[in-house]
Amino acid sequence: ANSFGIRWMIFWIDSYQLDSLRPLQRTKRTWVITTIDVQEEDKGPFPKYAGQLFINKSLKTSVKYLMSGPGVDESPELGLFSIEDDANGHVYVHRSIDREKTPTFQIRFDIVYRKTGEPLDHPLFFKINVKDINDNAPEFLKEEYNITIRENHNKGKYEPVFQVTALDKDEEGTVNSQVSYSLSMQMPLPDGFMFNIDPTTGSILLSGCLDYKVMYKGKDSLTSSFLSSTATVNVVVEDANNHLPVFTSDNYQLQVSAGQEHPAVLRLQVEDKDSPNTPAWRAKYRVMKGNEKEQFTIETDPDTNEGILSVIKPLSYEDDSEMKLVISVSNEEPFFLCKNGTVMISGLESMSTTVNIKVLESQHAPRFHPPTLTVQREDSMKPGKVFRRYPATYPDDVPNKIKYELAHDPNGWLRVDENSGVLTVAKEFDQESPHVNNSLYTIIVHAIDHGIPPQTGTGTILLYLSDINDHMPTLVAPSLDVCDKKEGMPLIMKAKSAPVHSHSGPFTFELAEDSEDVKHNWKLGRNFGESVELLMLRSIPQGSYLVPVFIQDRQGFSTRQNQHVRLCFCPDGHTCKDSPLPQAAVRFGGGAIAIILMAFLLLLGKKTLVFQHKTLPVPSSNRRDLFSIAKKTFKLLSTMIQCVMQRKVVSKADNTG
Repeated sequence: ANSFGIRWMIFWIDSYQLDSLRPLQRTKRTWVITTIDVQEEDKGPFPKYAGQLFINKSLKTSVKYLMSGPGVDESPELGLFSIEDDANGHVYVHRSIDREKTPTFQIRFDIVYRKTGEPLDHPLFFKINVKDINDNAPEFLKEEYNITIRENHNKGKYEPVFQVTALDKDEEGTVNSQVSYSLSMQMPLPDGFMFNIDPTTGSILLSGCLDYKVMYKGKDSLTSSFLSSTATVNVVVEDANNHLPVFTSDNYQLQVSAGQEHPAVLRLQVEDKDSPNTPAWRAKYRVMKGNEKEQFTIETDPDTNEGILSVIKPLSYEDDSEMKLVISVSNEEPFFLCKNGTVMISGLESMSTTVNIKVLESQHAPRFHPPTLTVQREDSMKPGKVFRRYPATYPDDVPNKIKYELAHDPNGWLRVDENSGVLTVAKEFDQESPHVNNSLYTIIVHAIDHGIPPQTGTGTILLYLSDINDHMPTLVAPSLDVCDKKEGMPLIMKAKSAPVHSHSGPFTFELAEDSEDVKHNWKLGRNFGESVELLMLRSIPQGSYLVPVFIQDRQGFSTRQNQHVRLCFCPDGHTCKDSPLPQAAVRFGGGAIAIILMAFLLLLGKKTLVFQHKTLPVPSSNRRDLFSIAKKTFKLLSTMIQCVMQRKVVSKADNTG
């Protein structure tokens, strides 16, 4: 550090002038002071000579110098300074001092007659400035900063993306307090540093283009000056549109029946390497050519980013038996590219594909209801289990034989019965399949009639492998307590719309006939739009039953729900009386329990005979365990028989009453 002397600031203040606060009057100078050095953090040795003070006139008597004030006999820094009691007035400093705590001292000097103690001259008030050294490192206002920068930020070379500030406690306006900034580290480090920092202001600027793929989360470490400190700037690069969406196919072939509308007749997939569900990824489709009569529309599926092509006006076989559409796709956000380290908005914003359409003569082709069926993966969807029943019908309900086939199922997850249209699970569903796009797997089913030429109807199944329960209808009451009913007496199951699809009814209901019990015990009756009748086909024992049912809203969202039904004894004819036994036990009749008990005893006897036949010694501990289990089981089954018999007595009393 540079060293320099600190001079005493000299003032002559008459005591009566100080008291009256009148302007000072100049007197003849009698005090003489040399340059005094008081430097902070001095290592000594102490006491250390700092300077000299004396009277510039001849004295015929002995005098005494006195020193008082802060740093002498007052705080702060009591006892820091002293003056030698001799004619030379040598000033000493007794220890090191921190300028940042006490930068100045205002001290009073007096000269008196040694014998009488009377003042010889006016007192001298002076100010000592402690000399600063560079003993403080600059400090950043924060140790860590978090910032976000768009990938297409294009003002980096001219406008700072961020600014950091460090403060130094050393003397302001000197070289000791000057701060110089530099970048000490960047992670990850692409080809060359992506950031620069102004050494004087701390402004951070980009030196090139950001790359979201390389630097999704970056970190810069900043260093300032010789006595340095470090701060970290965490940079999150927000993805922008530097990848165009690309169609997965250059052209599509489509057959469409004339004379009718075809919603969601084709779904077009694109691939986009930008971050999903951002404006840089979301696709916008447009029919560039072939839609002069405005017969087609194309919309974006917000979940899958696919383009959904629909025929909204019937096509004419006579006018156009073959048609060609050119469809383009772009993003919601403008496309940019990096050229020579500079972000540039590109004029190339869209890609295109071709759809070749063959218009078939107007014959009543089968139609799927709904055209698009939306399903989410369920626990019951195991190989061999029924997936859904997805039938097609004719517009005018003209009876005709329909053959079903899978037109698109690249993973082979399903099988379809060619006569009934019932879909079953063929393989386990794999979330990691390359054909799964944003948790969605698309299946296309064809319904083909036996006409000449044959007409084909198309149905699309959207299978979500993720949870979309918020989009699915549900049962209003998943559990129903019902008093004993005779067969044919209806129960009412009611459905409600999904939270995000208000008023999505009316609903269609279908039993999921997973077991023989469901087929033999239950069937659905009249559909009232928001609810449906559940009918018992035969008299069944009291207890709890699970009735699986498919519920589908008018938008094509289909879900499997389990309706829990408890058939119970109602003493008053309206309210179920809770049974003291578990529901599974109530279903056993006395005869069934007796059979179970007999079988257990026979099994026990058989095991004993086997042991005797083989002359195998049975340890006494094992025998005790075996008979203990038999005793407890016998006691439990006896209690069950007693309870069942009590229930029958109550039932008989109610009937006679």
